[in-house]
Amino acid sequence: MHWLITAAAVAALTAAAAWIGPGGAAAKAPAAARGGPDPAAADYPVDCGPYGITVTDHAVSDLDGDGVPETIAAVHCDAGAGSPPHGLYVLTDPARGASGPRVALTLVDPAEGMMLENLTVSGGTVSVRLLGYSSVDVPRSAPDQRRDVAWEWTAGTLALRAAPPPGSY
Repeated sequence: MHWLITAAAVAALTAAAAWIGPGGAAAKAPAAARGGPDPAAADYPVDCGPYGITVTDHAVSDLDGDGVPETIAAVHCDAGAGSPPHGLYVLTDPARGASGPRVALTLVDPAEGMMLENLTVSGGTVSVRLLGYSSVDVPRSAPDQRRDVAWEWTAGTLALRAAPPPGSY
């Protein structure tokens, strides 16, 4: 009887805690719920052969100020090992009759062989750190080049603005 009463009390306490929830906690809405296109539903212009595509980072912002948010997505092939290059894409709502978001702009093409870090979006500016290699002799797991870049919404397009290379100032 003691175990039955204890089990009932634990169940009641668990149900009450789940119903009330922790004070001040708020769940983060997925990108689609915030109004931006879902990066997992896009068809990226990347040939991964037998592997799928992994979205490694994304952000939602109204880049052009038209009241409709875009999603900026960093993706790479899901090769399972190594350091595959990234692509960076701007996604917009699907074209009429299409089922998934549309890739409106490619900011970084995976063919460039870059990896990405520190994706941030603020208003009409997309910022990222590009990681690359000075030669084919550099191991693909240890990029030895880095550069911070940003694209700013200017005159109806995203214009690239690169920071000076490290050590050049």
